[in-house]
Amino acid sequence: MSDSLLLRPYRSSALDLRNRITMAPMTRGRADDSTGVVNPLTKEYYAQRASAGLIVTEGIYPDLLGKGGPGIPGLVDHAQVAGWREVTDAVHAVGGRIFAQLWHVGRMTHPLILPSGATPLAPSPERITGAQIFTAQGMVDHVTPRAMTTAEADATIEDFAAAARNAIAAGFDGVEIHGANGYLLQQFLAENTNQRTDRYGGSRTGRLRLVVDIVTAVAAEVGAGRVGLRISPDNPENEIAERDPQGTYRELVDTLDPLDLAYLHIVERGEYPALADLRPRWSGTLIANFNGPTPTTRDAGEAVLAAGLADLFSFGRLFIANPDLPARFASAAPTNEHVRDLVYGGGAAGYTDYPPLQPAPRPGI
Repeated sequence: MSDSLLLRPYRSSALDLRNRITMAPMTRGRADDSTGVVNPLTKEYYAQRASAGLIVTEGIYPDLLGKGGPGIPGLVDHAQVAGWREVTDAVHAVGGRIFAQLWHVGRMTHPLILPSGATPLAPSPERITGAQIFTAQGMVDHVTPRAMTTAEADATIEDFAAAARNAIAAGFDGVEIHGANGYLLQQFLAENTNQRTDRYGGSRTGRLRLVVDIVTAVAAEVGAGRVGLRISPDNPENEIAERDPQGTYRELVDTLDPLDLAYLHIVERGEYPALADLRPRWSGTLIANFNGPTPTTRDAGEAVLAAGLADLFSFGRLFIANPDLPARFASAAPTNEHVRDLVYGGGAAGYTDYPPLQPAPRPGI
């Protein structure tokens, strides 16, 4: 596929990538649950997939109260930094580029997951009622979260900045701030989960403030060219309801665009056509993602790039089962399907044991 847009190199002031294929962040749940240090297999897992133009890791907690489930890794202490350093060294050794995704889940956790049985923190005490959450003791009902104090929200900004500093110490090329999919930052953005009356709530500008302040603080800590932001406008995941996604995300993008971040990563999920609406408002690199019920195809990614809606396209589930996904796209080879039951937790099975393409046999052999 010599004419493939996905396979063309991409260069910006912040990024120098071998192709336009991004490995999307995907939870794998294989870190040591007691220490938050990545599994020794994690080095192999990411190195296998380093032919992506850019890897964005699974979500990593910037504070223990932001941990979202069993086996989620952190970036808050020396042991965790040392574990990730082995991963980044392995990816760089084969020419890859890798960003760490910083992920605070807010209300999407449980006392069985958090230290000392702590109550989850959120913008407001709004409980998830239509689903359960996975813990080491199985599926359980959500609890009502505790509303963060203003001081705790302020401290969360510092937590993200400190975790970003740790990410650079661990050898990452940059960090992606997770502001999507119904987790803490989107909980602050959405009207139904943010009922606050302090400076982090009330008006639209107030609801945007935590996200803007976190992005600004992280950019000041490690440099704007090392910072990306992921958003999912109008995404109902985890019982988020945004009454005016167009107004919310236009203001957010307009506020952040002058910072000259490494990229904006948009998950197209709801009825609001976020890519088409926000692309003209974002002057930097834009990564597109489709978070649907089935894996996104190569053709879908090509179409988005051809339409000028994004500069890069991220693939999730396809990268789980196809460590050499760019090579498969280049040769129009079939792709493997991932084994759903092996996505979260466990060992090598469903993690590092998916085979790469085998060389085609030569004629006469």
